Amino acid sequence: MAMLTALSRSLGNQCLQRSKYGQSLPRNHLLHQTLRTLILESASSESVKLRRLPDSDSGIVEVNLDRPVAKNAIGSDMLRGLQHTFEAIDKDSSAKVVMICSSVPKVFCAGADLKERKKMTASEVQFYVQCLRSTFSFIEALQIPTIAVIEGAALGGGLEMALSCDLRVCGEDAILGLPETGLAIIPGAGGTQRLPRLVGKSVAKELIFTARRISGRDAVSIGLANCCVPAGEAHAKAIGIAREINEKGPIAIRMAKRAINEGLEMDKESALELEGDCYAQILNTKDRLEGLAAFAEKRKPRYTGE
Repeated sequence: MAMLTALSRSLGNQCLQRSKYGQSLPRNHLLHQTLRTLILESASSESVKLRRLPDSDSGIVEVNLDRPVAKNAIGSDMLRGLQHTFEAIDKDSSAKVVMICSSVPKVFCAGADLKERKKMTASEVQFYVQCLRSTFSFIEALQIPTIAVIEGAALGGGLEMALSCDLRVCGEDAILGLPETGLAIIPGAGGTQRLPRLVGKSVAKELIFTARRISGRDAVSIGLANCCVPAGEAHAKAIGIAREINEKGPIAIRMAKRAINEGLEMDKESALELEGDCYAQILNTKDRLEGLAAFAEKRKPRYTGE
């Protein structure tokens, strides 16, 4: 709270937000303080922990949410920790795939910290929500694949964080929902934009209007999650998927993600042009030649990201 209050007083500089595709966009004049300043005011957060897997799993990065006292509710400290952590990952050329996990049993993330929010002024709430939205957009804009590992509750901002990931793996006891209308608000961190892209407008409206919570199995059936496994096995399943991705050509993975994400927002002709541009960036790579050689020699390729 004190951090948000101090930041709200210093609105002298123009605020820039990294957009979905990486460009910098000018923000509303009421939010001149940059998200970067908010996040980097402190170097780390005890509630967000970064772990790089070793040996053959090098390239897989885990971001662990660890705030058991509040069921991983996103307060100012965790928000700062999330952005700092993902900025570090964005700058790490060795990172090839990210998993967002929870260290707290039976919960992924309970959403925004409503106890903290109750003490905020209206302008501080607006600033917090804007920062939360920017953080999730930053995650969505990462060049490398992201996987949300959901065991237990993923509600409100917790589900919106999972929606910003490329893939979602659920345990069968997972509970997903956007309960905001029950609190007389709406999803404010991108949920109203990301959810319809996955499940369609009609289903998205039903889930948001009714604030209904659904199980991991239901989430798969409507396209909200990629797979559902027995409770307690989501992490192992996600590791398996991450290992599959980690074995592929890293430049190709980044270009494929760009072609999919940006291409979906374009007309067909522009999307095909984008795909051609992405393919052109792969043609002269050592990895492409290594892939062809490994195929011909019937061996596993050794990609270097060059």
